[in-house]
Amino acid sequence: MSETAAQPDAQTPTGAESYVIGVDYGTLSGRAVVVRVSDGAELGSAVLDYPHAVMDTTLAATGAALPPEWALQVPQDYVAVLKSAVPDAIANAGIDPALVVGIGTDFTACSMVPVIADGTPLNELPEYAGRPHAYVKLWKHHAAQPQADRINTLAAERGESWLPRYGGLISSEWEFAKGLQLMEEDPELYARMDHWVEAADWIVWQLTGHYVRNACTAGYKGILQDGAYPGEDFLTALNPGFARFAADKVAHEIGQLGASAGTLSAEAAAWTGLPEGIAVAVGNVDAHVTGPAAQAVLPGQMVAIMGTSTCHVMNSDRLAEVPGMCGVVDGGIVSGLYGYEAGQSGVGDIFAWYVNNQVPARYFAAAEAAGLSVHQHLTELIKDQPVGGHGLIALDWHSGNRSVLVDHELSGLVLGTTLTTRPEEIYRALLEATAFGARTIVETFNASGVPVTEFIVAGGLLKNAFLMQTYSNILRMPISTIDSEQGPALGSAIHAAVAAGAYPDVRAAGQAMGKLNKNVYTPNDESATAYDKLFAEYTLLHDYFGRGANDVMHRLKALKRDAAASLHSAAVPA
Repeated sequence: MSETAAQPDAQTPTGAESYVIGVDYGTLSGRAVVVRVSDGAELGSAVLDYPHAVMDTTLAATGAALPPEWALQVPQDYVAVLKSAVPDAIANAGIDPALVVGIGTDFTACSMVPVIADGTPLNELPEYAGRPHAYVKLWKHHAAQPQADRINTLAAERGESWLPRYGGLISSEWEFAKGLQLMEEDPELYARMDHWVEAADWIVWQLTGHYVRNACTAGYKGILQDGAYPGEDFLTALNPGFARFAADKVAHEIGQLGASAGTLSAEAAAWTGLPEGIAVAVGNVDAHVTGPAAQAVLPGQMVAIMGTSTCHVMNSDRLAEVPGMCGVVDGGIVSGLYGYEAGQSGVGDIFAWYVNNQVPARYFAAAEAAGLSVHQHLTELIKDQPVGGHGLIALDWHSGNRSVLVDHELSGLVLGTTLTTRPEEIYRALLEATAFGARTIVETFNASGVPVTEFIVAGGLLKNAFLMQTYSNILRMPISTIDSEQGPALGSAIHAAVAAGAYPDVRAAGQAMGKLNKNVYTPNDESATAYDKLFAEYTLLHDYFGRGANDVMHRLKALKRDAAASLHSAAVPA
């Protein structure tokens, strides 16, 4: 199926203006946006917080404790978004649903759903409701790190040709590591599972009644390179029971980005209030759909989608091996170019963790009195301090390191605290640490022959002007920003318009419907020079703790796991 394959007619019955729906499935909620096809105007939106949120400490069905590094979700929460946010967005937009010609969706990745042949998730089978492995493994489920380590070691020993396409390391977040964990820890469930499905594809399956695997996650998260998955001999060497994983659980029909995966079923039409038979775009990833939404599909334009985590995506006309990249896929963002991905596992999550757990109550009271959020209050307190004035340096690894080290056994660090260090100073050090992490990624791409010529920010964190200026100073680059608060949803709507036949391809649709503010922030030379010194210190710590000189973070994680296992064993009756 090609991006310009035969597609439904996008014209409405009356010839009136037509609309598309974009649905963005985030970590904690799903948001639907109504978008006008002709110019990308966003006319109405609605959001639903997932009823079960993220299960990372206990399993909701039983109340049983989950081991460290787990992160699960309930797939029916995703369907609830279709039933709630989509009709609410249409109502808020005040349009006639009959004028909607297509719907597109995007998802966090890699989030995996184990299902039986008809698409029913294993957790919805009564006998498996109490089994943690029956649920969605969310992107930030990092408990498969031991499996990822084995995959990486074996692939390196065997010289597997696909390994360099992922910067030399496969992440614990991805399909094969999570699948191997499932097989080894709950073989009964693994045997019962017919398909190991990206949530991005599962939700499209619910909309159309037809399972199509999207080219984006297949390439970036599923190790599909040059038309092939890792071979059966490799999988057998990992574990004989895993030999047929790719062939039996993963391989499926591939849909290209921007193509139609099918049409809206009668059941899904009843859920959403949309016309039966409209185009449903092939599934996609939240970061990758944002490129066209930010009019950033040319080589060298790096888009950083900054929220709880940050995903960096960029097109290039050359194929290269970039250390620690999350993958390079031919046509992984738009057809005709190589799509590169890198990422930071924790960004907004780190700021939220700090505020929720480390900031004294008096700061909350002061923020409320000033009519600000605690984040805004902390920023106001610290934004005028000279660079380096806090005497601190931090490592942004509270959720591990995705790029360029690809090691989720790493953990956060703040160095330089004294008895006079104030909470707002640590907050600023954490903000700066994430920018240092971004600079590390940019410099690695530049050094690998894939130059980053423009840095564009999308996502919720672009609202913090001080953070954006800090990034510009540390990167020594101008920063452009997407002119939309719903970049992924807008991107999904753009793909829906292409699937409906309104535009010939994603590039053309993005040019017409995308929105970008150029060079909103430019680096301050004095601050940039001062940050160069801090970045040098960050790099020393980065390499010391991250490249094997001191594996204390790994050892601490192992001690934590051992302690949790002992506690669990003590709690289980003999």
